Amino acid sequence: MATETGKLNNKDEMTARLLKWLPWLSFFLLSLPAPLVFLTLFLTASATDTAAFYLVFAVLSLGIGALLGLFVVLAFFLYRKRWLARLRDRLAQDGITAREVPWFRSELTSAERNTLDEVQKQNPLLADAYCETLAARLTASRILARARGERLKVERRMNRARAIHGADTTNLLNDLQVDHQQLEALRIEATSRLAEARARLQVIEAAASRSMNQRETDLMLQRLTASQNHFPLAIEMARLEQQMLKEAETELGTSPVKSSPSDVTPS
Repeated sequence: MATETGKLNNKDEMTARLLKWLPWLSFFLLSLPAPLVFLTLFLTASATDTAAFYLVFAVLSLGIGALLGLFVVLAFFLYRKRWLARLRDRLAQDGITAREVPWFRSELTSAERNTLDEVQKQNPLLADAYCETLAARLTASRILARARGERLKVERRMNRARAIHGADTTNLLNDLQVDHQQLEALRIEATSRLAEARARLQVIEAAASRSMNQRETDLMLQRLTASQNHFPLAIEMARLEQQMLKEAETELGTSPVKSSPSDVTPS
C-alpha cells in the first residue's frame, strides 16, 4: 500500500491542507449561524418583548457556539499534531529526503529554519544543498535517538535477566549482549554521520552568508561610487554659482548711476 512505503502521496497533502483550514472553518460554522438567525429575527421583530427575547438568545447562542467551537478547534489541533507525528514517522522509515524536509520543520532548530528561509530567497542552488544536508541531519538524529532508546531497553532486559535466579540465562544474556553491541555500533555510526551533517551545514551556511554579504557589499559599493561621482559635479556647480554671483555683484558695483531730472540745479 502507498501508506506503507514511507513516501509522501497526494492523499497526505490533501489531508494536511484540510487539517490546516478545517479547525477555523468549523469554529465559524459552530459559532455564527445561530446568532445570525436570532439577530435577523431581532431586527425584523415588531414587538419590543419579542425583540428583547431574540437579542438575549443571539448573545447566548454566540457564547455557547464560540465555546463549543473552541473545543472543536482544540480537538482538531491535537488530532493534527498526532497525525503529523505519525506521518513524519512513516516518512522517516526509508530515510528523509530533501522534498520531505518541510514536513519536519518542527524538528529543525530555529537557526536552521531561519537559514533555510534566507537561503531559499537568495540562492536556490545552495538551498537545494542545504535541504539535502538537513535531510541527512534529520535522518541521523532519528537513527541516533532510536539506537539510544533500543540500547536502554536492552540494558533493562539484561538487568532483569541477571535478576532471575534458579534458571540458566546465559544464552539470553549472550544474545542481549550481541544486541547491545550492535546498537552501540549503530549509535557510534549515527553520531559520526550526525557530526558530518552538522559540519556540512556549517559549510553551506558560511557559503550562503558569504554570497549574501558579497552581494550586499557590491550594492553598497556601487551606491558609494555613484555618490562619489556626483560629488565633484555638485562642488563644481556650487563654485560656478558663487562665481556668477560675484560677477553679478561686480557688474552692479561698476555700472554708472544716471542722474534724474530733479537732481539738476537750475542756472
